[in-house]
Amino acid sequence: MFDWPNITVPSSSEQGLKPGDGDLQRSTCVLGFFPVIYYSSLLCVGVPVNILTAVALSRLAARTKKAMHVYLLALTGSDILSQLFIIFVGFLLETAVFHREVPTLLLRSVSMAEFAANHASIWATVPLTVDRYVALCHPLLHRQISYPARAWRIITVVFSLALLSGIPFFWWSDMWRVARPPTSLDSALIWTHVMIIYFLPCSIFLVLNLLIIHRLQVRQRQVPCKEERGGSGARLAPQRCLGKSTAMLLAITSAFAILWAPRTIVVIYHLYVSSVHKDWRVHLAYDLSNMLAMLNTAVNFFLYCFVSKPFRASVRDVLLLRGGSVVPPKDNPQPRDKRSHRDYQPHPPNTLQG
Repeated sequence: MFDWPNITVPSSSEQGLKPGDGDLQRSTCVLGFFPVIYYSSLLCVGVPVNILTAVALSRLAARTKKAMHVYLLALTGSDILSQLFIIFVGFLLETAVFHREVPTLLLRSVSMAEFAANHASIWATVPLTVDRYVALCHPLLHRQISYPARAWRIITVVFSLALLSGIPFFWWSDMWRVARPPTSLDSALIWTHVMIIYFLPCSIFLVLNLLIIHRLQVRQRQVPCKEERGGSGARLAPQRCLGKSTAMLLAITSAFAILWAPRTIVVIYHLYVSSVHKDWRVHLAYDLSNMLAMLNTAVNFFLYCFVSKPFRASVRDVLLLRGGSVVPPKDNPQPRDKRSHRDYQPHPPNTLQG
């Protein structure tokens, strides 16, 4: 292990101390250079994977004209922004390369962009959850209000609000390097952060997912089986309970809730119990929780591949540089009179007998 103290060297004005004061009390990073290796690997894997996801989802959105693919595309774009601002600029450039020896104004501006991208990444999932709830519980209403143009307008509003929500975090105090106890401003920003980033979206996910699961259970009890026609007559087959779109939604929201829970707990612990700056154990927990949280920006591709066969086909087409397969229209323009097709047989023209 490297005895790697906080390599963030803050200015004396921001630290609130004279140069050299409090250095002995600063917590050490017991992980050494492992965070740099981890974030570099995550960036090298996550950005190409998310770009591939965006291209595949763009093809699906253009082909199917479904609002769900628009929401997934927005989620992928916000994950890319989070990886660039938080992982590349925040963790790698500022911490590992420049050692935070950059102007304070630039640090705070980057912090504001990081929080805005993070909020956009989380809240892009909320309209997707609402869309799946309406599709399952109110299908007639879903046909009226769910279409790509409306989805793009909703995503524009979500991204605009995420950008505005990042402005207060211009005054966010870096937990690794601020030696003073959290102030009332720090408390307000921390609680605003955990509410926006975790408690509010998770509450929405929990309520809507429970309603979706309840609806599916009620539907299963009402229609326990479906009838299939076979060669020897009718037979019974079990009704499929969970659609792939719903399974994808549950996987995305569950992964977010699990990966972001440790960071939320550590931030609140830092506020009320022990400071990250003074306790190496809290420092270690904060490092590990940040790693788990940032892993959420790179796992969605694998969830999509595991759940969705059309997404796997679209990814395969992208990798093989092939055009997407053409989906036949649902409405058949040919006549519906089956009898006319079955009974009609062309007759040869009449010939004259000699």
